[in-house]
Amino acid sequence: MENFIFQNPVKILFGKGMAAKAAALIPAKAKILLVYGGGSVKKNGSYDQTVAAIGKRKFVEFGGIEPNPEYATCMKAVKLARDKKLDFIIALGGGSVIDACKFIAAAAVYKGKDPWDILEKGLPVKDALPFGTVLTLPATGSEMNMNSVVSRREIGKKLAFASEKVYPQFSVLDPTFTYTLPRRQTRNGVIDAFVHVMEQYLTRPANAEIQDRFAESIAQTLVKEGPVALKKPEDYDCRANIMLAATMALNHLIAVGVPQDWSSHLIGHELTALYGLDHAETLAIALPKVMEYKKAQKLDKIVQLGRRVFGIEEKGKIKAANATIEAVKKFFVKMGAGVELKSYKLPADAPEAVGKNIARTYKAIGENGDITPADVVKILKI
Repeated sequence: MENFIFQNPVKILFGKGMAAKAAALIPAKAKILLVYGGGSVKKNGSYDQTVAAIGKRKFVEFGGIEPNPEYATCMKAVKLARDKKLDFIIALGGGSVIDACKFIAAAAVYKGKDPWDILEKGLPVKDALPFGTVLTLPATGSEMNMNSVVSRREIGKKLAFASEKVYPQFSVLDPTFTYTLPRRQTRNGVIDAFVHVMEQYLTRPANAEIQDRFAESIAQTLVKEGPVALKKPEDYDCRANIMLAATMALNHLIAVGVPQDWSSHLIGHELTALYGLDHAETLAIALPKVMEYKKAQKLDKIVQLGRRVFGIEEKGKIKAANATIEAVKKFFVKMGAGVELKSYKLPADAPEAVGKNIARTYKAIGENGDITPADVVKILKI
């Protein structure tokens, strides 16, 4: 296990009715920007409970954040925050809304010429507006981490940044807010969280039993509860387990002291930027193909995943690894996702287009830095 420093300052308010507790965590004189996506927040109870927590404080609403938040939309919110001199943000929604708010929080006080440089050039975030979140779609773990991903479709880019300045001050996790999620969003959230675990787990052995066992428990929970949520959307215990699993999958805890991959995500980002697929759809395509392409390097961890999470007992390592890859694919299909490019009718030259886009930013990706853009093309052609 490698040396590490771990710090996570986010206060989690978990359970039914916990939005009311957020009232004590919002500054008394805050001028608030309330950010959300579509109208679903006004149907699942989260909007009313959030407004009740805001109470008599001044707030301005900004709706319309896309499933893959757009830079142009975020900048409209930045202008609103600056014009109205707002000093606190509440992100009401899923990971896309929270990611957008992290960028808005940083861009609203950015002193440089172009806030896009935070994403394009990786310039440091020196300050950001404080914010809290009310989660309605468990998936990205953004409610308890410092990561954000923003798209700019007109130039075909989807880029990420991370900064300790954009940790939420608090996050409300009420499983009842997820009861009305469409099947597609439930599917996407479970797959996204599962692949988050795999990016931090399916690398090489690091003698990190605590991290491995914790990662496996999260993966087991998602594999067990994901299909249940599709059949019983108002099963509180199921929704609670999925919500907590998604948060724990990417709050940096299972990442400490171990190598990380993230090649499936980077490939997926380009598929979204180029063709508009849901983030989870791209991950369902990419992960099994990465596992197959890097099977020799990841063999021990793939076999361990199969044995500990999917109950695979094949004696030979290669047979066990192959069975594990098939089990992952079957899980994604069971959740309702396709695992091939043809599942989404993408053009024949999609692998080359993704490889070209990857090459604009990276010379190589993966935990060993050995997946080149040319390899990405081969991966997508598997």
